[in-house]
Parts: sequence; structure tokens; C-alpha cells
Amino acid sequence: MVVYLLAISVGLAIGLIAPPSEGWLEWLIWPLLGALLYVTFTQTHLGAMGAALADRRFLAVILVVNFLLAPALVWLLTCLFVDDPVLALGVFLVLLVPCTDWFVTFSQLGRADVPRALAATPILLIVQILLLPLYLWLFTAGDLWTQWQPASMIMAFVLIILLPLIAAWLTDLGGRRYGALQRWTETMAWLPVPLLAVVLFAIMLSHAPQVVAELGTLWSVALVFVLYLLLAPWIADAAGRMGGLPAAARRTIAFSAASRNSFMILPIALALPASLQPVVTVIILQSLIELVGLIAFTRLIPAWVR
Repeated sequence: MVVYLLAISVGLAIGLIAPPSEGWLEWLIWPLLGALLYVTFTQTHLGAMGAALADRRFLAVILVVNFLLAPALVWLLTCLFVDDPVLALGVFLVLLVPCTDWFVTFSQLGRADVPRALAATPILLIVQILLLPLYLWLFTAGDLWTQWQPASMIMAFVLIILLPLIAAWLTDLGGRRYGALQRWTETMAWLPVPLLAVVLFAIMLSHAPQVVAELGTLWSVALVFVLYLLLAPWIADAAGRMGGLPAAARRTIAFSAASRNSFMILPIALALPASLQPVVTVIILQSLIELVGLIAFTRLIPAWVR
């Protein structure tokens, strides 16, 4: 986790002192995100879905928390504190999608049920892809839809999310037949951490002036992110208790509720038109707040959820 904070700090410092003069870094972010999502998806094994589907009580609770209770909380907090529809769009984009990568890492650090976390990730990924358009249609201001550029967003989704997802799942299926491919998948297990650090560095380097310039207007958004981070694990624990789940499973759901899929949603934000580009800063801000919170939660959630 220190690696991530260091990458963010160094990227922000260099971006402010000597910002890149050309747009090459913007183009570099796209293949970096594609590579990051591919290696992340290779660790989201299709075979784990069977175990998740068999664990019906846990699956029911984690789905209810992430796709019913969390969206309700996000909608309420956004209505209370965010009156700018563009900033609200950024909040909805990032908080409505549960994390499928470092959620597992933090679950392990926080003494949660890692096998259950691994089993749930492919289902969480599929459900969020299906439901996010519906949530955005329900929650966002109608006049924003006239500013969207569907072609560029669909292209970003296909190239940076869908193709890496299909490639990763084909890699997973091939790994069951060919030992070399399975060993390749196992070797890639260490890549998400350095790749995410490089992505964080590149994003902060390329967006440092924008992030600093817009931070002063994002206090309400930051408040929503902090309140969400504080409330979501408690709601998840309460739902887990109602579902009769053991403490380790409730910790897993708490980490799932607290962590969001900011780097899967970032390509969609980057493809938005210029009038909606503050959404990118909103997503970057959320990832920073979440990272600090999750580091603290590795100590706090095991103490809270017993």
C-alpha cells in the first residue's frame, strides 16, 4: 500500500513542478489501463463462480449490500450534499461499482474470508456491468444525456474493459487445458500491484494541475466519499448479521462495500466530453480517499466486526 501512496505523491509532485508538455501521456494511460484490467481479470477466475453460487447466503448478502443498500446510500448522500449534476455523475459512476481487485488484497490484510472474496469477484463484476447503465439512467440528471458521446464511451468500454475481460477469461479457460498457460496466469498474479502503481503515477502526472485546480470545488464530493466510507462497512456488517454470517464473511462484505472499482470506471470517464471532464477528478479523489480509508480498515474492521 505504501507503493500506491508513493506513486501518487511522486506523480502529483512532478506533474505540478514539470507537467508533461504534450498529450503522449494521455495516450499511454489507455494501454496501461487495458493491461492492468487484463492482469486483474486473469485473477478473477470463472471457476470460482460455482463456489459463489453454492454459497447462497453469503452471495445474497453481498449482492444486496452492493447493489441495493450501497446505491441507496449513495443516492441519499449525493442528494444531500452535491448540487452539481456533473459532480454527481462522477460520484454515481465511481460509487455504484464494487471493487474486484484490491478488495481481495485488503480482505486478506483485514482477516476476512479470502476464498469467499475470490469466489464473489466474477459475479460482482458481471452484475455491475449489467446494472451500471440502469443506475445512471435512474440517478443522473436528464440534461446530462445530451452531452454524452455514446460512440467514444462504447469504444472505451469495448477496448479497455470488454476485450481485456474476454482475453482474461479465455486465458483462464485455456489454463485448465494447458499447463504453460496456467503457469503464465499464476506468474501474472504479482503484476496488478506494480501496474496499478504505474497507472496511479501516470494519472497523477497527467492530471496534477487539473486535480489541484478543481480540489477547492470538490469539498461536497469529498464529504460524500468520506461519509460513504465510514457508513458502508457498518451497513454491510449489519446485513451480514441479519443473514447469520460468521465474522470473517461479514468482514469480507464490509471490505467489498467500502472499496469501489474506480480504475475499471476510469476509461469511461476519460472518454467523456470536455464539459464532463471534472468527473475524472472526482474519480481520482475517490480513489485517494478510499486508499487511505482501506489502509485504516485493515486494523479497524477486524476490531469492529467480531
